[in-house]
Amino acid sequence: MSTEIIRFTFKETSFVEKAFEIRRVVFVIEQNCPPELEYENEEICQHYLAFYNNMPVATARFRITENGLKLERFAVLKEYRKLGIALALVNRLLQDVKAFNKQIYLHAQV
Repeated sequence: MSTEIIRFTFKETSFVEKAFEIRRVVFVIEQNCPPELEYENEEICQHYLAFYNNMPVATARFRITENGLKLERFAVLKEYRKLGIALALVNRLLQDVKAFNKQIYLHAQV
């Protein structure tokens, strides 16, 4: 069982579609988040997609704000939770944003 994480931009539509589908399932369907709030600031973010055994199962992104670098939109499909995929995503984002030398922050829920 292996996890691969790729970084992509909003212009890479095949990856965006996969990430948006994961976010739709997790945030819009599971958590009843209004779609119009879920899909914002996409063009200015760096996006990530995690594959587990070649299947897209998780996503996250970061963006630069006036407060620093905001890590956000972490979503893992329900059947792939508790496998360490979210931790791998967090570690990858942290590794990538260190070079910016800015404050790193996020808002989270349990």
